[in-house]
Amino acid sequence: MKSDHRPLAVFDVDGTLADSGHRQHHLEGRRRDWDAFFAAAVDDPPLPEGVRLALSSAEQCEIRYLTGRPERCRRDTVAWLAEHGLPEGRVYMRRDDDRRPARHTKLEILRRLGREHEVRMLVDDDELVCDAAEQAGFAVVRARWAKASAALRDAQEREGRT
Repeated sequence: MKSDHRPLAVFDVDGTLADSGHRQHHLEGRRRDWDAFFAAAVDDPPLPEGVRLALSSAEQCEIRYLTGRPERCRRDTVAWLAEHGLPEGRVYMRRDDDRRPARHTKLEILRRLGREHEVRMLVDDDELVCDAAEQAGFAVVRARWAKASAALRDAQEREGRT
């Protein structure tokens, strides 16, 4: 049963609102440095296209953030969103020990949200997440305004880290 709340606009963070390009080098090679990768997230510049879409969506929708970042990054993530003037909204993060691909973790949360709210759209840069969400019946905006490295795409799918 859906509630009477405003519809939701659900935004990914990395590659959608935050430009993680400067820290993707931590994922190259055989030994990926996840601690350094996530620690550097506080220095991500905002992606103007994603920020504009979040701000305009907030006029009609309640904003939610759905990130593949682990729970241990919550404080930095919430601070980053506020620092860059993004709308307030609940942040959904993966458990620290959850290594499933983002297309599984995010779809699980989207379905849960969809049981109580109308999900107007998901905005995400991960093509596999977008494909899974569309196949499940969600409207998707593919955030193609940032360039993800091959190392990041591989890490997202095989290591379930972001």
